Amino acid sequence: MTQSEVIYLDNNSTTPVDPAVVEAMLPYFASKFGNPSNPAHDYGLEALRAVEHARFQVASLIGGESKEIVFTSGATESNNLAVLGAARGSRGRGNHVITTVIEHRAVLNPCRQLEREGMAVTYLPVDTRGRVSVDDLANAVTQGTVLVSVMAANNEVGTIQPIREIGRVCKERGILFHSDAVQALGKVPLNVEDFGVDLLSISGHKMYGPKGVGALFVRSRDPTVELEPIVHGGGQELGLRSGTVAVPGVVALGAACELAEGHLATESSRLRTLRNRLFELISIAIPAAIVHGPEANGLPGLLNLGFPGIDGDDLINCLKGVAVSQGSSCSARSFEPSYVLRALGIGDELARASIRIGVGRFTTASEVDEAAKRIIAAVQMLQHA
Repeated sequence: MTQSEVIYLDNNSTTPVDPAVVEAMLPYFASKFGNPSNPAHDYGLEALRAVEHARFQVASLIGGESKEIVFTSGATESNNLAVLGAARGSRGRGNHVITTVIEHRAVLNPCRQLEREGMAVTYLPVDTRGRVSVDDLANAVTQGTVLVSVMAANNEVGTIQPIREIGRVCKERGILFHSDAVQALGKVPLNVEDFGVDLLSISGHKMYGPKGVGALFVRSRDPTVELEPIVHGGGQELGLRSGTVAVPGVVALGAACELAEGHLATESSRLRTLRNRLFELISIAIPAAIVHGPEANGLPGLLNLGFPGIDGDDLINCLKGVAVSQGSSCSARSFEPSYVLRALGIGDELARASIRIGVGRFTTASEVDEAAKRIIAAVQMLQHA
C-alpha cells in the first residue's frame, strides 16, 4: 500500500503544511534571503519586514501585541523558555511551581529540572476525563508560588482545561500563568487577554505550518514578564532567544496563524462533525469501544478510543491503511502505557489497547467513512484471532 492510499488521521501529531503557507515561505529560501538582524541594506530590511509582519499575524490570532511574540524553534523550546525562564527569573520572590500530571513532557521535564535546582513543584491530579480542578489549584498555591503551567488542551485525550478560571486565580494571587496552547490554537478560541495568560506556547507544525518553528507569547504589561534566557548569543528576540531568526519558518508560522484565524469559525464545527461521525460508525460495530477523555466539548478533531482485549500495537500494525497513533508522538517508542491515560485512572491493559485518532483540515467525510471500515475490520480480526 502506497502512502497516497493511506488515510492520514494523526493530525494531533503533526499536520501537512497548507499550500498557502508553502507559497508564502518559499521566496525566503532564495530570492529574499536577507538576514533580519542586518537591515542596513534592502536584503536585510526586506527580511526584517517579513519577520515583523509574521509577528503581527501570530499576535492577532491570540489577542496579543506584536512586541510580545518571541520566535523559537518550536513548542519544546517555548515551553522550556517559559517554565525555566519564568521560574529562574522569579527566584527572588519564591521557589514553588504548580503544574498538572498530564502536561506534555516539554513542560514536565523542565519542571523536574527545576526540582533538581532546589525548587518545589506541585503536580496536580486530574479527574477521569482529564480535567484539573480549579479549587485544587487554588488550594495548592503558597506564598512562594511564582508560576502555574497548565496546557490549554491535552494532546492525547483532547480535554480542554478551565484556562479562564485558572487565569483568574493566578491574576488574583499575582502568579505568572503559562499555558502550552499547541493543541488548542486554531481549533478553539483562545485570547490571552480574556484568559489571563502571561506566557503561551505555540508550534508551527501542529497548525499546518512547517516543523522547526514556534513562538512564545510573553506578556509586556500588567504584569511585565521577566524571563531568564536559556539560549545566549547575539541578543535577538529581545535578548530572550539569541540566534539568527529562521525567516522562512517564521513567515510560514505567520501565514499559518492568519489562516487559522480565518478558518476558526467553521473549522471547529466541521472537525467535530467528522470526529463524531467516526465514533458513531465505530461504536455501532464495536459497542465495547471506550472514549478516553471528554465525550463532548473536548478538542473538536481528537478521538482517543480504547478497545478492551486488543493490543494497541497489534491494532496499529494491522491498520496499514490508516495513520493513527497510540498517544503522544514524543512517546511513540515507549513500551510503557500512556502516563496521561494512567492519570485518568485507566488500567495498563486498557491503556495499551487504545489509539489516538485526529481528523484535520484536509480530512474528508469519505475518508472518515473508509477509515471507520478499516478500523472496524482490524479490531474484529484481532478479536477473533
